[in-house]
Amino acid sequence: MTLLVGVDIGNSTTEACLAECGPDGPRYLGGALTSTSGVKGTADNVPGVVKVVQEALSAAGRDQHELAAVLVNEATPVISGLAMETITETVITESTMIGHNPDTPAGAGLGTGTTVAFAELGACAPGERVICVAGAGVDFEDAAAGIAAARDRGVEVTGAVVQADDANLIVNRLPTPIPVVDEVTLVEKVPLGMPAAVEVAEPGRTVRTLSNSYGIATLFDLDPDQTRLVAPVARALVGNRSAVVVRTPSGDVADRRIPAGTLTLIGEHARLPVGVDAGAEEIMATLRRVTPLADATGEAGTHVGGMLATVRDAMAETLSDTGGEQDAAIQDVLAVDTFVPQRVTGALAGEFALENAVALAAMVRTSRAPMEALAGQLRSALDVDVHVGGVEADMAVLGALTTPGTRRPLAVLDLGGGSTDAALATGDGEVHSVHLAGAGDLVTKLIDSELGLDNRDVAEDIKKNPLAKAESFFHVRMEDGTARFFDEPLPAEAFARVVVLGEGGMRPVPTRHPLEKVRRVRRSAKHKVFVVNALRALERVAPGGNLREIGFVVVLGGSALDFEIPDMIAEAVAAAGVVCGTGNVRGSEGPRNAVATGLVDEHAGRTR
Repeated sequence: MTLLVGVDIGNSTTEACLAECGPDGPRYLGGALTSTSGVKGTADNVPGVVKVVQEALSAAGRDQHELAAVLVNEATPVISGLAMETITETVITESTMIGHNPDTPAGAGLGTGTTVAFAELGACAPGERVICVAGAGVDFEDAAAGIAAARDRGVEVTGAVVQADDANLIVNRLPTPIPVVDEVTLVEKVPLGMPAAVEVAEPGRTVRTLSNSYGIATLFDLDPDQTRLVAPVARALVGNRSAVVVRTPSGDVADRRIPAGTLTLIGEHARLPVGVDAGAEEIMATLRRVTPLADATGEAGTHVGGMLATVRDAMAETLSDTGGEQDAAIQDVLAVDTFVPQRVTGALAGEFALENAVALAAMVRTSRAPMEALAGQLRSALDVDVHVGGVEADMAVLGALTTPGTRRPLAVLDLGGGSTDAALATGDGEVHSVHLAGAGDLVTKLIDSELGLDNRDVAEDIKKNPLAKAESFFHVRMEDGTARFFDEPLPAEAFARVVVLGEGGMRPVPTRHPLEKVRRVRRSAKHKVFVVNALRALERVAPGGNLREIGFVVVLGGSALDFEIPDMIAEAVAAAGVVCGTGNVRGSEGPRNAVATGLVDEHAGRTR
């Protein structure tokens, strides 16, 4: 019996499969997994390979001197990059809008009138409709007393805007509540003597009138052209519990598109430019017209241009260090429409508006790997024969075929961090493969940006784990509506918050978004990237682009362990009659270890 280790060097992880090979085929003894050291397919991978081999031997109780050979896949270097271009911007001049979600707005309803400084309330005539503006230094008791006194004189104070966090304290001291918006940082910039409206919704609801273009038009008697101008204001106020709109003669709100540069896609027979601000659908349609893609360039000075240049330079540097070929061309791009919370220019309370953006993923992959340098260093480090062989796609198919219930023709989807790979093994033994940009890293970026988290670790947690809402100190409501109870009280910081239930325990999500919004963003990001890329990849490898010609699809890779991605892909291909599911390599390893297993299986087949 010969003791062998198959090693799969991936973009993110390095996996090992330990087996004894004899006349009756391989007897698998176990495996191991560790993070990939360095860029895949370079000499920097040596520490990771040594570590994973030693861990596999240790787990099986075997010594390194028993090892006959290490089998390494032909690991082609892949470098991917991400960029995001915001293509719209809301700009407000002359301070025409305040729309934010303070923790403590008070009162409920809609008030309209002319903005008046708190100090000038005493000069207002009876019957005059006003909105009180209380700046810094105005005590809540003084504010409440001044508003009450003005109302007693017949002044119709219909709402208030205050700088301090005092809305509830003021409203609780008024005989009749009025809508009050507080925590307005730049309250001194609120124009005075101008028509204004203040709206506060009931708890659990959002503003209705000021988030409706026609509602604003009704309040301020706007004509159609003016209504068109205030549409961005209404859009920016959607979802808020409180809002203020001030009508100024020279005020202006512009919803403008930001030039995001041009992406040039170079195919074998065509070279087509497309504006990034045209959106993801147009970019992907242009990509289909030039397929197969030979290279891509982005306009200098834009995020996309910088990202493509960085990815290409990183690969060129990697190949230069290893003595490999110097040409590094962009092999694939994936564009996704998304939204990014951006600070509203000219707003008074740090308001954010959801702006349109396009996220792009790109990857560069070399035609051959500088593997001999890696193999030589591995022989020295492990003091054992190292065999480089086995095309990665072929080995993945061999490993996937050890999943019970599969047979050729069989397609493999390998869902990683930077790329989505697919391979199809036909009935006559041929294997066709494709490698596409965009996978788990892009999903994390979309979640992070759309929820405004600015925290990649939290976004990664949201991507990987189900959500819940802590409704008491002893139970949470899961995202599927079921209740989960705990024997010990929940952490105080989790109470009444949306939380992620991961392997490390309960982690509050630092956002005001409701659970339903967080879940919707998570699932939408996965669909835009994984489902779209899975269909793109399968259509590229399927005979004639017809998915019905594929009998089985096995989902592999780290993202195949996700609690909902495999089901989303299976649902997407179900209409084509394809059997799709998460792989279970060797009937025990799940979606991991396919390439490493395929290396051992292929070597055993050649030596039998």
